[in-house]
Amino acid sequence: MKTANLSAMTPLLAFKLVMVAALWGGTFIAGRILAQSLPLMTAAFSRFFVVSILLIIVAVKMEGKLPRLNREQVLLTAVLGLTGIFLYNICFFGALARVPAGRTSLFVSLTPIVTAVLASLIFSERLGVHRWAGIVVALLGAIVVITRGDLIEAITDISQSLGLGELMMLGAVFSWATYTLISRKVLETLSPITATTYGTLWGFLFLSIGAIGEFNDIDWIHLDWHVWISVFYLGAFGTVLAFIWYYQGIQMVGPSRTAIFTNLVPAFGVLFSAVLLGEPILISMVVGGLIAVLGVSLVNKK
Repeated sequence: MKTANLSAMTPLLAFKLVMVAALWGGTFIAGRILAQSLPLMTAAFSRFFVVSILLIIVAVKMEGKLPRLNREQVLLTAVLGLTGIFLYNICFFGALARVPAGRTSLFVSLTPIVTAVLASLIFSERLGVHRWAGIVVALLGAIVVITRGDLIEAITDISQSLGLGELMMLGAVFSWATYTLISRKVLETLSPITATTYGTLWGFLFLSIGAIGEFNDIDWIHLDWHVWISVFYLGAFGTVLAFIWYYQGIQMVGPSRTAIFTNLVPAFGVLFSAVLLGEPILISMVVGGLIAVLGVSLVNKK
């Protein structure tokens, strides 16, 4: 399936991408539960154990069977697995083990900026003045969140804003931006479900190697039921369904316009973390989140 010329954003696609943001907002709550209950590699492994099974079933049902890959496709899907699955989830769970779910989710606002800049440099993708303005606005919202609204003091002492957890989440942002851009190349010859499945299987293989040494230290029988619910949510909804819709967006409107919807993830993440985990909502979170939403509207303005 070759990528067609980029088309206009349809209401159905916009709805799907908003739902992707909501599903990913929920992953920070489920991920926080796993990060506090399981070792880092095992938490990521558990998520993609479920994902791998479900994706193979979905792929076979939708495609009939998974196609045999050529050498280039093998390499590209392996890089997808390395960036979007392995590296992203190491940073994702590492950050959630150290930083509250709501604050962690707000760092996602940086993803469209990194993606758009890289797309412009690598693919010479022209975004236009109003879309660049939207990216700048989104960056401003992210800065408000990261610095907790105290920009001046944060500049003089950056360590107050960026600890190890925040740095790991920034690593997740760069991993996901790379994954998004590589996906564009992969989708020239593979369907969204095929690309997602192979990328996931590669990532699961990498995670399995790292998780093996942690298994003996886990009391699997006495894990709380919240852990198992979180594993299923992360696998079925936060990954399988969300990844398929996200790929459809990349294929139809390009990586930059698709990635801008991740600016909505913080709003959902903060809301869910407050309701489900009882985490406080800071004024800086609300202001930064609203600025990010404005950035979304500017980037998708015709």
